[in-house]
Amino acid sequence: MSAFSSPFMLGFDDIERVLDRVSKAANDGYPPYNIERLPKTEDQGDVIRITLAVAGFTREQLEVSVEESQLVIRGRQVDDKTRQYLHRGIAARQFQRAFVLAEGIEILGADLKDGLLSIDLARPEPERVIRKIEISSGE
Repeated sequence: MSAFSSPFMLGFDDIERVLDRVSKAANDGYPPYNIERLPKTEDQGDVIRITLAVAGFTREQLEVSVEESQLVIRGRQVDDKTRQYLHRGIAARQFQRAFVLAEGIEILGADLKDGLLSIDLARPEPERVIRKIEISSGE
């Protein structure tokens, strides 16, 4: 029995499935990445930057997409058959790294520089919504 099966946690079934997916994907350590919070500015609230070390990948070999509620980064390198290696310590690799996005997160953009792929995300300030529920007399 998980914490999400509690009668006080209604409608959180999807979160349990997402956490299960995340825990399975967390075991893959390639490519390494950082997640940082950028300083707030006057025109922007919370900005989070994900930076992946993707040395050797060109812009054309990388793909950044949002699928359902996940940010998915894929890298695909293909062996160059025209090269003849005397020693090969750098293999052509493929990877997929996924990050679960909270509702309302916006992708501001992605940038590739010096072998680092940076993706900026913004979390808009949530509006506080208070709604009164009328109680009927049951008649």
